Amino acid sequence: MQSHSDSKPGGATLVLFETEHLKANIRSALVEAALSPWQRNFLSDVLTRLERYGSRSRLSDKQLLKLNEILGGHGTPRPDRVTTSPTTRHSRRSSFRTPSFLSRRIRWWRRRLVWDAVVVALIIVVALLYSVFETGPVQSFVGTVGKSSHAMGPVDQAFTITDGDTVHVVGERAGTRLVGFNTPEKFSPQCEYERKLGERASSRLKELVRSPNLQLTKVPCACPAGSEGTDACNHGRSCGVLKVDGRDVGQILFGEGLAVPFICEGNRCPRTPRPWCGQQS
Repeated sequence: MQSHSDSKPGGATLVLFETEHLKANIRSALVEAALSPWQRNFLSDVLTRLERYGSRSRLSDKQLLKLNEILGGHGTPRPDRVTTSPTTRHSRRSSFRTPSFLSRRIRWWRRRLVWDAVVVALIIVVALLYSVFETGPVQSFVGTVGKSSHAMGPVDQAFTITDGDTVHVVGERAGTRLVGFNTPEKFSPQCEYERKLGERASSRLKELVRSPNLQLTKVPCACPAGSEGTDACNHGRSCGVLKVDGRDVGQILFGEGLAVPFICEGNRCPRTPRPWCGQQS
């Protein structure tokens, strides 16, 4: 059963009903119930409107309450006033002992609102979890980068360190993957040795970006055309080059054993190198 509510300037709320069920109840009341002239005219008017406009018929709250009052049993004839056949008595019981039409509508909308609230809450939780696992927990260190004229244009904003090869520019939805190298994973390591190296790489990058001479340049990611910025390309992250005192941080981390080369060509990248669990010492 579908229903719909809206409002008019006068403040009356209008309700869209199941017309066939309502028309049957009204016809039954007009035949069987002891109604006052006003009640009979009211029901006749509503029935005419339903037959004319069908499912587009709308009634105000006041009209709906009056309709439920009449159909809810107040106008039901007493046995000593109207003689009815067994079939008629059975029909009257099924028509007038059903739950209030308005009450059913209110309960339906109440359940619907609760369900919608639960769905919205779940969507928010999933989005937050995705953000955390996509870029990892944001570290406390905040750096700032200067202007550059390279590739996709300058970046002149504060940023946070995510791990040894990823930073997150404040205000952007996703992180920026630094290109040309790969550092050990600290959020999803393949072994404990890789996790420890990942922590060291992240700490070392935090030390490097304390320099006042930083330069973060956004560059195109090595992804199929049209996919950049989507999950199909680098998990939605942008790509960039970070230099400290004019030197790429990847080259510095290479020399300290905290990174390995990771070079992409065109729109393709090789398998991500993660050799650390095979060279524990």
